[in-house]
Amino acid sequence: MRVYLPLTVPLLRTALDVGAIGPAPLTGYAVTPSLREWYAEGDTDELEYAATLAAARGSLRLLEDDDSAPRRRVVVAADVANASIRPVPDVERAAVLITDVVRLALVSAAMVDDTSTARIVGSAAKVVRQADIGDEDAEFAVGEAEALELQWYATQEMKRLVEADD
Repeated sequence: MRVYLPLTVPLLRTALDVGAIGPAPLTGYAVTPSLREWYAEGDTDELEYAATLAAARGSLRLLEDDDSAPRRRVVVAADVANASIRPVPDVERAAVLITDVVRLALVSAAMVDDTSTARIVGSAAKVVRQADIGDEDAEFAVGEAEALELQWYATQEMKRLVEADD
């Protein structure tokens, strides 16, 4: 199953150093039955985009927890065995729990904010948890970040991507 894992630049750097994303369990996002039911009119691309946006919001939460991380959302797409995935719809429609570390060999791409978006992403990271509980002003700030398109990077570009933030 294709899953989208929220990270930060330092977490991506660590994954590249050790060859895996972990430790397990990991929170990821995917096209779950709950997401399909909620987004009944969406095709596969739209559903995957919704799961990617959910992971990008998860990346904002990680950024809120790490003031030293560059203010860039990072989402990694990986193909993980179904046996390692547990849906958790009570958390979020697209949320899944991944019970094993995700080896980098399973990663197909990374999606990352452009460096020019740092101010908007940083503002959203400061208020993402308030947005999660319905604060309208916070939701507006998060919505500004969610309106930004993540840049796509092939796996062979990820090392250069993290080195650029050193």
